[in-house]
Amino acid sequence: MGLSDLGGGRGNWRGKRPAAPGGFAKPDSPYPLASTELLPAADGERRQGKFQEPAYTEPQRLHKVLAAAGVGSRREIEEWIVAGRISVNGEPADVGQKVGPGDRVRINGKLMPIRFAPRIPRVLIYHKPDGEIVSRDDPEGRPTVFNRLPVLRKGRWIAVGRLDFNTSGLLLFVNDGDLANKLMHPRYELDREYAVRILGELDEAQKNALLQGIELEDGLAKFNTLQDRGGEGSNHWYHVTLSEGRNREVRRMFEALGLTVSRLMRVRYGPVVLPPRLKRGMWEDMAVEDVCALAGLPKPDNLTGKIKRPARPPRRSQAF
Repeated sequence: MGLSDLGGGRGNWRGKRPAAPGGFAKPDSPYPLASTELLPAADGERRQGKFQEPAYTEPQRLHKVLAAAGVGSRREIEEWIVAGRISVNGEPADVGQKVGPGDRVRINGKLMPIRFAPRIPRVLIYHKPDGEIVSRDDPEGRPTVFNRLPVLRKGRWIAVGRLDFNTSGLLLFVNDGDLANKLMHPRYELDREYAVRILGELDEAQKNALLQGIELEDGLAKFNTLQDRGGEGSNHWYHVTLSEGRNREVRRMFEALGLTVSRLMRVRYGPVVLPPRLKRGMWEDMAVEDVCALAGLPKPDNLTGKIKRPARPPRRSQAF
């Protein structure tokens, strides 16, 4: 896909048959064109209406694209393909051929305006409860987060990062590998924010150690920020952020100081905040506008066609 237009390729000679007045093919032609939009207007003729073609997000079969654009029926278009009247990138088209962004489709030498819109990934916001594993298979048979998710017609869900079995909070799922890589790769340095409840209270020396770095068995680890959120006794909360997601990293940092984490919850991943209304074990679709911002795609208003997907209300699947 994406080949350049070859102009005078060997398939175009078939498309230069003289047309009858008014823009249609000759009346005795076995494959008359279905619309005068396929050929330039004759002198003095004013074209009525505007050619409306749908936008696509991935390669489609040629006859399907042209039929959806109102050029003719799928059967007629297949007959035109066999007759050599349709070319793709200057070469004769084949029945069943697919076209994508950058392909040039011509009928009788007339370029067809087929547009492809960017594919918008789907992103789920999930509130993971304690007691679920972020894996499709577990030798111990523990509940998995994937059992809670809706079924995709195509592809599969990719978990953005991981949360420990006993850690709850925000977990993102996407159906696009490039977006998943963008959200997880260390070079993008997306902050993960956690709410941490510990037994007792941090002193200044411990705070400085967590911010300056603590040597763990797999290297130096430190928090980007550390905020005291209050509480007393065994219910003291802190909010911390870091830009990586090593296994049990937050817990191990506190344990290195002799502190016990009694509860750990992720409340933010990059720009995505866990919605307060989203209860544990529930998920919702991220709004399309937010998905576009997250993936670096044009806003929906700039896209062709009605591709805006309303956010799905939170759902709870059957209990385990």
